Amino acid sequence: MNISYYVLDPTSNITILVETPVPVELQPSVASRLMLAEPEAEQTGFLSNEPGCDIALRMAGGEFCGNAAMSAAVVAATRKGEESSTVTVRVSGTPHPVTVKIKKQSDGSWFGTVNMPRLIGYRYLELPGVASLPVVRFPGITHVIVEFPMEKGKAESLIREWCAFLGAEALGIMILNRAESRLQPLVYVPSAGTLFWENSCASGTTAVGAFLAAESGKTIKKTLQQPGGNLTIAASETGDLLLSGTVRIRRHAVY
Repeated sequence: MNISYYVLDPTSNITILVETPVPVELQPSVASRLMLAEPEAEQTGFLSNEPGCDIALRMAGGEFCGNAAMSAAVVAATRKGEESSTVTVRVSGTPHPVTVKIKKQSDGSWFGTVNMPRLIGYRYLELPGVASLPVVRFPGITHVIVEFPMEKGKAESLIREWCAFLGAEALGIMILNRAESRLQPLVYVPSAGTLFWENSCASGTTAVGAFLAAESGKTIKKTLQQPGGNLTIAASETGDLLLSGTVRIRRHAVY
């Protein structure tokens, strides 16, 4: 079977979006093959058409992903020949569609803002091997915020242990340097068998913003520098979460 797909670059979190229909049970294996063919890719999602939204997206592990949602909105607009649009995207891992506003820029990239899902909650928890840390839960993914350096091998070992301990569908360790507004994301999706030091993480950026807003008790807007570029989160005291970044379409290919 030939697989038609897009390769997109949302803040260097290289994302494959498959437009050929693939049964859910085959998606993890198809994703693995495509990521071998596209070694820069950090994740794979599968597009479809469903009632009640402009485009539907299921990530290979069934998790939620904000960068992929923004990328799916760009694909939807490109298919329609639009250069500015508000796109409703149904995404795996969350029960309600998200709204993405996108606009094409003069350099060919797209600027997007995602109305991210509200957090389920956050609290400090004692996790195996460390002291108490803030754990931020969203539909489809959970993030642990770490404000001290972590050796890579240790973090990769702990993320698997913590994911099982928390019973999370997917888990991120967000290593935050608050003073310098820097974020290093590590994301583990057990059902897809993927573990990546990501170049950027939209849901992780959102988790940091939600945590900082809850901690301070006021609205915050923060741009976090990540290995692949910057993402901006606006988190209000009422719980609204707006994530902004850029997306580029690298190519449309067939495997």
